[in-house]
Amino acid sequence: MKVDILASGSGGNCIALTSGNSTILVDAGIAKTKIDKRLVEIGVQPMNVRAIFITHAHGDHIKGLPLANKYNIPVFASEGEWKDIQVVEDHLKRIVKAGKGIDFKDVFYIEAFNTHHDAYEPLGYSVYDYQGNRCSICLDTGHVDDEMISAMEFSSIYIIEANHEPNMVEVSDYPNNVKARILSDNGHLSNMQTAEALSRLVTGHGERIYLTHLSSSNNMPKLAEMTVKKALFKKGFKAGEHYDIEVV
Repeated sequence: MKVDILASGSGGNCIALTSGNSTILVDAGIAKTKIDKRLVEIGVQPMNVRAIFITHAHGDHIKGLPLANKYNIPVFASEGEWKDIQVVEDHLKRIVKAGKGIDFKDVFYIEAFNTHHDAYEPLGYSVYDYQGNRCSICLDTGHVDDEMISAMEFSSIYIIEANHEPNMVEVSDYPNNVKARILSDNGHLSNMQTAEALSRLVTGHGERIYLTHLSSSNNMPKLAEMTVKKALFKKGFKAGEHYDIEVV
């Protein structure tokens, strides 16, 4: 399975997963013209995208959804999140439920799982291809619970947010209510929370890890990477030997 992270962070999020000649998107949080361009840059014709899966309906995850209307692409989101998505034509709307699978015959099988964010019904996704690869995507969530671990375990690819360092949030110039939101159980994952989740998930069999959705104000790529590496080293795993890691 080929992974291309077309955008990551508060400015927009969009992930392309490709197996064979088929591509799906998880989130479409940048302008449709930018998604168009970036797909072509990675060798994917936008009209060949099979589906778009939405984690939740905040602007940095759905801004580019008019792309679906342009190319007649079905869009999958939870029933709750459709309350905040107005731009998709009715005939393209699909509802996905946690624990239920969506089967694209001979290409992808996608299962959704519940996450914890200040949205109506946010989801993460585990995506299987028919070559035996599995990619789990966990973006905006305030914490990772046992059910989420069970939904993601045994993946070969992890795409997970490492949003902030709590001390940096505390001393930032953000209003107190914004700080509280970020640090809450329905906010965003800290570097340590991400590291703890990955230390439960990674088995040292060559997994690929992508750290995403880093705050430009309250985190640093090297810090996020170091925190995860340190936690995995305690498990006996070394980057480049037992797993690969990239900060996006």
